[in-house]
Amino acid sequence: MPGKVLLDTNIVIALFSGEKAISEHLAGAEVVVPSIVLGELYYGARKSGRTAQNLTRIDHFATSVSVVGCDAVAAQYYGRIKDRLRSKGSPIPENDIWIAHPGSPPKSRKVGGDLRSGVWHGQETVP
Repeated sequence: MPGKVLLDTNIVIALFSGEKAISEHLAGAEVVVPSIVLGELYYGARKSGRTAQNLTRIDHFATSVSVVGCDAVAAQYYGRIKDRLRSKGSPIPENDIWIAHPGSPPKSRKVGGDLRSGVWHGQETVP
């Protein structure tokens, strides 16, 4: 999967777990991670039984990827998307809206997954 790839929290967790399919899909790609994803990872690490080990792993990961934050454009996007989803009756979790566009780099492919169902998908936009 060449080019820029924006990862969500579930995919980073799968990467940490050593899922071969994930690392194969990311081979050669420039990995971009929203700061919100890092926040979710840090929170999860603090709840875990291996806090120090997991915090170190996240720290190392954060230095090996491009981290993007939220800005005014992302805030406008958040408001527009949240309203659109509300009007369609199909809300998604709050952080997923921020993750979908935290000042996302142009031409990046957003990659997410639901580990409970084993889903791995790429998407260009949030509905």
